[in-house]
This record gives sequence, structure tokens and C-alpha cells, in this order.
Amino acid sequence: MIEIALKMLFGERAKYMMLVSGICFATILMTQGLALFFGILSFSYATATNIRAPIWVVDPLVQQVGDNQPLRDTDVNRVRSVEGVAWAAPLYVGNAQAKLLTGGATQPLTLVGLDSDTLAGAPTKMIEGNILDLRLAQSVLVDAKFLEIMQTTRGVKLGIGDVFEMNDRRAIIVGVAKVAQGQSGASYVFTTWDRAKEYAPSQRKMLTHVLAAPAPDKPVAEVILAIEEQTGLQAVTEAEFKRMSAMWMIFNSPIPYVVGLIVGIGFIIGLGVSGQTFYTFVLENTRHLGALKAMGASNLKVAAMIITQAGIVGFVGFGLGVGVMSGLFSILPEGRAPLMLLWQIPVIVFFAITVICMVAAMLSLWRVARIEPAIVFRA
Repeated sequence: MIEIALKMLFGERAKYMMLVSGICFATILMTQGLALFFGILSFSYATATNIRAPIWVVDPLVQQVGDNQPLRDTDVNRVRSVEGVAWAAPLYVGNAQAKLLTGGATQPLTLVGLDSDTLAGAPTKMIEGNILDLRLAQSVLVDAKFLEIMQTTRGVKLGIGDVFEMNDRRAIIVGVAKVAQGQSGASYVFTTWDRAKEYAPSQRKMLTHVLAAPAPDKPVAEVILAIEEQTGLQAVTEAEFKRMSAMWMIFNSPIPYVVGLIVGIGFIIGLGVSGQTFYTFVLENTRHLGALKAMGASNLKVAAMIITQAGIVGFVGFGLGVGVMSGLFSILPEGRAPLMLLWQIPVIVFFAITVICMVAAMLSLWRVARIEPAIVFRA
């Protein structure tokens, strides 16, 4: 019976291609929507991705990575004094503006000031230069996007050894790092914490975060609890900080509604096109199915044929859709497009496609159950 079902399905090539196309298009829409959702969320916690640390200590009012509530300079030593803390380092994250020496063009930046001694939180992926050169006078690390923007929009090609200004002070490029793009779109520039106080706009408190790590023999959760109890500050792991930022973005932006609309349209298109086409396909094969029932095939066996046909259409359409999106993502500039194809996305989409195919099959089964074997003898 399964062989007969396959012959019926592949024999109607036009209908088969239409069914597969509907599922493929629905898969593309839902995959793109979910990838956009997770991609935008990754932008919301880019700072935590670019500055790696086991524990982040921040003001208790902070709800997400981009909320830079200032701390007191003494908070670093307070965190260091907590039992179980292996090390703690100051961190500044704020806004700055780069100004070219020739022409005076400006570019907004996210300025990161690292601990001068340990360089804790420094980028791990260097394209050019040495991270230790950051200890040189007036030195900064820039991300690759900053150089690209300067060349494409300002017509100025910068590299290691070139100079620009921040807050009327010289900044010499000593390295180029590869970092994740932030939500604001501003490029990242790294320097030491002491130097960041000169490059950043003047303010009374410059410390925004304290980076820390637990001692090797201490559980992270225990150290976090000790920091919060003894300092009154908020301490979170990197993963928790990212989760907080993602949840803040979900509840305080229209992104879930936009993505939900895209995914919903994909699901409705797949359900409508596939359901209608599959029902038409069964309707056109009513006489053949009636002949099978006249020869003794039960409704259960005919139903198995319909479910098999729906499963094959869903599997092929899903595979083609995911393949198209994977190929598209592979040619997009890495880190530039707000798209992130996580392994969970194909799983979610596969479940949705399964629902679409099962609904389409159920509509057809309702028609099959009403077929009378005598229909084959009618003119």
C-alpha cells in the first residue's frame, strides 16, 4: 500500500511540486523569523560576549548589559576582599566619539576601559597586533567594523599605527580585534581603564562594572551569593547577564511582535497552501482510493497512505527550506546581519511543519472516510 501511495504522489508531479513548494516557503519564513529573533537578542548582550568574565558585579538596579549604572571606585576592593574571589578588576563601558585628524569626521563608539594590570575582559580574537601593546601610551584596540566604516563612509583607510582623537586626546591604533556587533551599531574601542577616564566625557564616577572570578575550589553560585551579601551589589554570571539582557529586550521592545508576525504568516501560508493543495490532491484521486477500498483496503490502510504522503511532502519541503536558509546564512557577512541560526530553530520549525502536514492529512482523511467503494463503478 505504501508503494501505491508513493506512485500516486510522485505521479502527480505538478501537485507534488506545489505541495513541496508550500512547505519549503513556510519553512523559509519561519526559519528566517526565528533566526532574526535570536540574532537581535544576541545584539542586546554583545558587550557580555565581547568582554568575557565568569562573574559580573553591577549596581543592583541594572537590568541588562547596556544599563551602565556607575559604581564607586572602592567597590573593586570590596569585591576583592570577599572570600572565594580569585581576582576582581575594574571595567568602564560607555559612549565616546572618534574624530579623524584629517577632515574632522566623527564616528560614535562604545568605549571599553580594561584593568591596566590584568587586561581582564580583553578581546580574545585578534586580527592584527598584540593585546599587550594596549599598555603603551595613548594606545587603543579597535574592532574591524570601525576600520571598515572609516574606509567606506569616510574615505579614510586606517590601520595599526594610525591616529585619531577621542575627547581631544590622541588615540593610536595598536591592534584590530574581531568582536560581536552591538545593538546600537557603534564600533567597539578598547583601552586601559585609566586612559578611558581621559577619552570618555567627564563624569564623577567612571566605574560601571567589576569583573571577577571565583577561586578554583569555590562554586560560582557560592561566590556570587557572598559578593551580594557583603557588598550589597548585584553579581551574576556571564550566562545570567546575557539572559537578563535578552529578557529585557523581549519585554521592552516590539521585536517579539514583529518576529511573531513573520513566523505566524509562514505557518498560515504553509497550512493554507498545503492543506488546500493536499485536499485537492486527494479529491482528484477519489476514484483510485475508492477502487482500493472496493478491493478490500480498510480506512486505516488508506489513512496510512495519506499520512505517508503528507510526511514525505513535509520532510522534503522542510529539508529544502532549511537548506536554502543555511546556504543564505553562509554567504552573509559574519556578524553583520542580525541572524543567528541556532540548532533549536530547525527543531522548532520541524515541529511546526509536522503540525501543518498532520492538519493537511486530517482534512484529507475526512474526505477519505466518506469515500464509498461503489464510486469506482459510477460513470
